[in-house]
Amino acid sequence: MRLFARITLPLAGLNFVNQASRTMIATLGPLLALEFALSASELGLLAAMFFAAYAAAQLPVGLAIDLWGSRRVQTVLGLVAALGFVICALATGPFGLAFGRVVTGVGISAGLIAMIKVNTQWYARDQVAGMTGLGVLVGSMGSIVATVPVTLLVPEIGWRGVFGLLALMSLGVSAWIWASVPERGPGAPPPPRRAFGAEVAEFGRIFRHPTFLRFAPSVALLSAMNFTYQGLWAGPWLRDVAGLEEAARAVLLLCYAGGLMAGSVGTGQAASFLQRRGGHPMLVPCISMGGIAVMQLLLMTQPVGNLAVLGAIWFLFALFSAAGPAGYAAIGQRFGAELAGRVATAINVTMLVLVFLLQNAIGWILDLWPRTASGGWDAAGYGWALGMTLALQAVAALRMLRPERG
Repeated sequence: MRLFARITLPLAGLNFVNQASRTMIATLGPLLALEFALSASELGLLAAMFFAAYAAAQLPVGLAIDLWGSRRVQTVLGLVAALGFVICALATGPFGLAFGRVVTGVGISAGLIAMIKVNTQWYARDQVAGMTGLGVLVGSMGSIVATVPVTLLVPEIGWRGVFGLLALMSLGVSAWIWASVPERGPGAPPPPRRAFGAEVAEFGRIFRHPTFLRFAPSVALLSAMNFTYQGLWAGPWLRDVAGLEEAARAVLLLCYAGGLMAGSVGTGQAASFLQRRGGHPMLVPCISMGGIAVMQLLLMTQPVGNLAVLGAIWFLFALFSAAGPAGYAAIGQRFGAELAGRVATAINVTMLVLVFLLQNAIGWILDLWPRTASGGWDAAGYGWALGMTLALQAVAALRMLRPERG
């Protein structure tokens, strides 16, 4: 664990900030919608801008990590994230808030990628999923902080003060990474000096690879479901469908964060355990894909009135969606360690494009119904939105079941 504390934990710190930033919008979304008079589609666009910037940065940061290392890249990006939070804290309208979210999205864009890159350099192949899962577990604690603690902090320091605290966290993590993370793995030579165009061209080989084409859509959609609902729509669903007040919504989002934490460590460790015993690296992600599909079917039945049932459903929804990083590690094993950053960002950019589309699409679907008397959105719209994401999962699963060519 000393090695984990030195190289993985500091990088997980920026993932902590990432998770806190994402979940905080689900917690504050109803408040921001009222303060800035946002429609469902406008709120969806605000959240999606974060993921659009996140997606746009993926391929460049993946290449940068492969060429210059996680330490240098993440130190700089931590400072960028801090700037984004400051812009959000000072925003006077939706445009300023959206711009701050764009800058923040760039700053936290390489959290998972940097961890996977370092872990592939320092751990054995059958340990990568497990150690990455532990790092994601640390990051998912940011989701805990962004639920009940944020709800308690808002009356004291306001939502602007919460953004200010995140800026300070980003500065601290940036300094920690620079002081602790090594430049490169043990015995690894400096990256070969090839033409920059040749390094960029490797993305083409990754996107055309049969393993990527077969598994990446399902893995990307699995993680995208987590980003889409934890990042925005879980909070409004709990308000408009379950009819919960702010305090109860925060508790249910805490259950979601707990499921994410349990799933992060559990699915990663399970994937490593089964792989050491000859199991396919994609076994755990595939089981999780079926599990999250069942949870969506349950949510479509609108199970309201029982907090324990609702908490269990959202806990399991998050637990299954947390298997995404295990899928990243499984796909990455078909490529060399020198491409680890680019393979992970290739999956990530696919996932984040899906998040941008899904968050907006759900907002468009909800706006097809008139607003309710309380200012929320009709429960029927949420059912159709869940049906849409379930159908997309079915299409991706059919693609994954096709045999690999080449």
